[in-house]
Amino acid sequence: MQVKVQADSGKMDVNQAKQEHLLALKVMRLTKPTLFTNMPVTCEDRDLPGDLFGQLMKEDPSTIKGAETIMLGEMLTLPQNFGNIFLGETFSSYISVHNDSTQVVKDILVKADLQTSSQRLNLSASNSTVSDLKPECCIDDVIHHEVKEIGTHILVCAVSYTTQTGEKLYFRKFFKFQVLKPLDVKTKFYNAETDEVFLEAQIQNITTSPMFMEKVSLEPSIMYNVTELNTVSTGEEGASTFGKMSYLQPMDTRQYLYCLKPKPEFAEKAGVIKGVTVIGKLDIVWKTNLGERGRLQTSQLQRMAPGYGDVRLSLELIPDTVNLEEPFDITCKITNCSSERTMDLVLEMCNTNSIHWCGISGRQLGKLNPSSSLYITLKLLSSVQGLQSISGLRLTDTFLKRTYEYDDIAQVCVVCSHMNPES
Repeated sequence: MQVKVQADSGKMDVNQAKQEHLLALKVMRLTKPTLFTNMPVTCEDRDLPGDLFGQLMKEDPSTIKGAETIMLGEMLTLPQNFGNIFLGETFSSYISVHNDSTQVVKDILVKADLQTSSQRLNLSASNSTVSDLKPECCIDDVIHHEVKEIGTHILVCAVSYTTQTGEKLYFRKFFKFQVLKPLDVKTKFYNAETDEVFLEAQIQNITTSPMFMEKVSLEPSIMYNVTELNTVSTGEEGASTFGKMSYLQPMDTRQYLYCLKPKPEFAEKAGVIKGVTVIGKLDIVWKTNLGERGRLQTSQLQRMAPGYGDVRLSLELIPDTVNLEEPFDITCKITNCSSERTMDLVLEMCNTNSIHWCGISGRQLGKLNPSSSLYITLKLLSSVQGLQSISGLRLTDTFLKRTYEYDDIAQVCVVCSHMNPES
């Protein structure tokens, strides 16, 4: 069972009340112990220190009597200072108001607010007053807050009460602390020809302690489905590419890869997909040494929308390997990316030194409405072996008399017919 311990917040900036008050306010951060590893230092008796090191280790509380020179692993120690608070973690604090006087105090109200650079939050568990507080008694409260901003935070604790004579008194204390950034997240986008988008997320641990990466997922926008590419298929279940123990050591960086594909209802709307820049957001969950949980969600990730122009031509189906001087088929998708203008298209096919088109060049494809697509199957053959580039397609819009050229559309491996492509 993990138990939180109290660490004195004496290193916080405190604005002491000038007036002598009947009540005393104490604020302490609640945190877990830290891990301490004993490193034994020894020497021979004839060396200069003599048995000095041995005596020091016998007096060390982290060693075991009779086995002082054996490092028995890590032990728990109570925090000696306020410690670090990182973005995405939960800040917990213990607030205690004690009656140091000899008289009964009435109508006590304790408020705890957290002031950030952008907002002021009320963290008090209860905003109701306590009717009376007897001498040597206290009012205790525990507050929790998930830190969502980096930078300076000020915990403002205010106490108001009424004395036996009816005098109303009030005082405040301020506790200042910094919230640090735990992770450095960088993203890269790769736009595929098939409307798929690949996202590479580089996550670096910039804290001083290791992290257990519990979850790193991508929540896509409403137009996309996402596939995680961070597992390797081994039988029925997939194993993580990072191993069973997903630890991220300090200053280490890890790459996560995701594939986003348009949903079927949006895939055919070329104009809609073309202008989509919002991809989704990353959700990162981790744990530190003693199971302290942290969570970060990035803002909406945005990519640069690819520029397809007025007409887009993409390959939907093409063989990987073909035989030399034997015809093969490819399937092309032609999309009118304009959202307003109808096109009347003519397809021309120009031979290259290695690729020869089979069929009639200059064929009419007909009218293509805005944001719509059509599929055509073309036949061609190669007269040269090796990896050959498919080029030479021309589309002409007869309305505007504008021609669009498409070269290096794809590549295909050409082999002799008597050779086995798999050998």
